[in-house]
Amino acid sequence: MAKSEKQKLKLLALLEIFKEYTDEEHGITMPEIVEELKRRDIRAERKAIYTDIALLSEYGYEIESFKEKGKYYYSLVNRNFELPELKLLVDAVQASKFISEKKSNELIKKIESQASKYQAAQLQRQVYVANRIKTNYESVYYNIDDINQAINQNSQITFDYYDWTLNKKMELRANGRKENISPWALMWDDENYYMVAYETASGQIKHYRVDKMRKIRNTEIPRDGKKEFDQFDMAVYAKKVFHMFTGKEQTVKLEFQNEMIGVVMDRFGNDVMIIPQNNGHFIINVKVNISNMFFGWIIGLGNGVRILGPEPVVKQFKKEIQRLNEQYQ
Repeated sequence: MAKSEKQKLKLLALLEIFKEYTDEEHGITMPEIVEELKRRDIRAERKAIYTDIALLSEYGYEIESFKEKGKYYYSLVNRNFELPELKLLVDAVQASKFISEKKSNELIKKIESQASKYQAAQLQRQVYVANRIKTNYESVYYNIDDINQAINQNSQITFDYYDWTLNKKMELRANGRKENISPWALMWDDENYYMVAYETASGQIKHYRVDKMRKIRNTEIPRDGKKEFDQFDMAVYAKKVFHMFTGKEQTVKLEFQNEMIGVVMDRFGNDVMIIPQNNGHFIINVKVNISNMFFGWIIGLGNGVRILGPEPVVKQFKKEIQRLNEQYQ
């Protein structure tokens, strides 16, 4: 690129310098700005830079000046993301099993680009992606994009649904070809991404792990299930489905020791109705999908919880306890 053409990029280069080398705690001097522009083959005089800084400020970039040890410094103090927000995004990427290690590192690099070099160093110190449980399927990104497009276009999709085998390979599950599926939402639960959809054949709302989906195709057939999803509450759905294991939905009556209130609030939210008892316990009535994962959650809480009803659920739970007892005899 000719030098005259690079001169036209001076304002953008100046903004780039402010983003990379300054933040609320770090500034850059005018000689350093001139040197950085020179490194980009852009010549500039102080007076012209002052004019450019004024233009950036007028456009909405908050650039402050301050004096320290006899020198004047300039810094960009308003950014798209604050450092705690960037740290939160890095944590989310690291924790996400559905994002591969390679993609995680690529994403974190992009997140770092939203910070100054000083802030990026702080982000880098908290990056521990290696050896975490991660998918090795690189196309999850594209699956999410395909599903979002179908939702936005009000279209059904078809796809192949896979499962793990003993040789640690993903293979098409029995009856794994899914037809006439109407995607309505994407949901993140237990560190996995799920598509929540309406299955026309069964007339039911179902969910599918996005990282187990292959060959997604937009059929351009209008979606079914609008009536069901008009009354659908994603938050309620997440509360009653334990780790996305499906089962028959029922209202259960549970008795907890008072010190278990935090566990209950974490699982069912702060809108759950608490019925205090006089014996150091409280009772709740909640809708859950009865599954082995639900029973496992109950067992994991030890003597802090007891299923009071309905009786068929109590009997089913006793049967599961008996099965476990026999399994370990």
